[in-house]
Amino acid sequence: MAETIGLDFGTTNSVIALRGEDGAVGTVRYAVGGAEIDTFRSLLCFWAEETGPSRGRLQHAAGPLAIEAYLDDPLGCRLIMSMKSYLASRSFQETRIFGRSYGLEELISLFLRALLGSTPEGAALARARVVAGRPVRFVGEQADDALATTRLTAAFRGAGWSDIVLALEPEAAGHRFAATLDGPATVLVGDFGGGTSDFSLMRFDPGAAPGRRVTALGHAGLGIAGDAFDYRIIDHVVSPRLGKGDSYRVMGTALPVPPSFYTSFARWHRLSLMRAPRTMREIAEVARAADHPDKLHHLMRLVEDETGYALYQAVSGVKAALSRADSAALSFRHGDFVLEETIRREDFESWIAPELTRIGAAVDQALADAGLAASAVDKVFLTGGTSLVPAVRQLFERRFGAAAVAQGGEFVSVAEGLALIGAERALAA
Repeated sequence: MAETIGLDFGTTNSVIALRGEDGAVGTVRYAVGGAEIDTFRSLLCFWAEETGPSRGRLQHAAGPLAIEAYLDDPLGCRLIMSMKSYLASRSFQETRIFGRSYGLEELISLFLRALLGSTPEGAALARARVVAGRPVRFVGEQADDALATTRLTAAFRGAGWSDIVLALEPEAAGHRFAATLDGPATVLVGDFGGGTSDFSLMRFDPGAAPGRRVTALGHAGLGIAGDAFDYRIIDHVVSPRLGKGDSYRVMGTALPVPPSFYTSFARWHRLSLMRAPRTMREIAEVARAADHPDKLHHLMRLVEDETGYALYQAVSGVKAALSRADSAALSFRHGDFVLEETIRREDFESWIAPELTRIGAAVDQALADAGLAASAVDKVFLTGGTSLVPAVRQLFERRFGAAAVAQGGEFVSVAEGLALIGAERALAA
C-alpha cells in the first residue's frame, strides 16, 4: 500500500487514488450493485431506528447506501448533500439532525470515515499521508476561502489523518495531464466539478528535477458547475408541465402561479421538503383557481410520491445524451403524468448561455492573473463531467484552437493528480 494517497472530496462524488511501487496510478474501487466503480457519492443519510434493541438510536450511512436508505423512507430520513459547498460559509455553524447538533467538520469527518470503511484497503489508507484537493474558489457569494481550508483540514484530521496537504484541484488534474507531455508546455487546466468550475495556468517541464517541474502561473474559479445545467433542463422542460408560468384567478384577477413552488427543483432531495402540509395546502388552493389545474395536481402527486431522484436521473441522462447527439428524448412517467419531450442540443445550449458566459469570464480572469494572452497557451486540458458538454469544449476550441484542447479522466484525474503530487513531494523532500 502506498504511503501517500490523493483524495478528491467532491461536491457530488469522491475518489481516492494511489501511486503504486511501479509508478502507476490507480483508483480505489467500490462494490455497488454488483459492479465495481471508482466514484463514491458525497452524501450522508441519518435516521432513527424504530424497532429492535437499537430503537431510537441515530444511525447513518454514506454514499450509495445513503441513497438506498433515503429512497426506502424519505420522510423518516435526513439527507445531507453538497457538504463541500458550505465550507466557506460563516453562516453555517451547525445543523440539528433528529435533535442532535452536528458541525460541518464533524459531518465531513463522518463521511470520510465511511468512505474508507467501504473498501477493504480502508485501514491502510487511513494511515497514509493524504494530499487532498481544494477548489481555486470555494462556493458562495461571500465565500471565505481561509475559513474553508481550515474547516477542510479539520475534517480530515477528524477522520483520523494527521499528515494532510491541500493542493488545488485543477493543478492536480494538470499533473495527471503532464504525464502525456514530451516537452515543456504552458497548460490551461479546466476542472468542472459538481459545485465549482476551476481554472489554472501552469508551466510544465517534464525534464526538470522533482519539485521543480511545475510552475503555477495563475488561477480563477467560480461556484457553478454541472448541476446548474441540469436545472436549466428542469426549468425549461419539466416545470412548465407542472404549472410554472401559468396563471390562477383571484376575484377575477389573473395572477402567476407562485414561482416558489419550483425552487426546490434545484436539488432533487429538496422536493421532500414540499410535503409539509402547509405547502401542499397552498398548491391545492392555487390549483382550484388555476387555468390548468391538472398541471398542479401532477406537481402534488410527484411531491407526495417522492419522485425527485428518479426525475433527476432522467434529466441527467438526457443531458449526457445531448453530449453525443443533436437531440435526445427526455422520458419520464409517474402515474398519469407522462413526459416525452425531445430536446434539441441548440435549445439546451441557449438555456445554459448564462453559465457559459461566466465560464468564459473565469478563463479571462485566469489569463489575466497569469499575465498571459491566449496565444501563449500551448495546451488546454479539460476534466470533470461538464467538460463533456460540447458547448463547453467549443468555448475553449474557439479561444485556443481545436488542436490544443484535450480531455480525459473526467471523474478521476484530480484524485490521480493529487496522488502524483504527493509522490513528487516525497521524492523532493
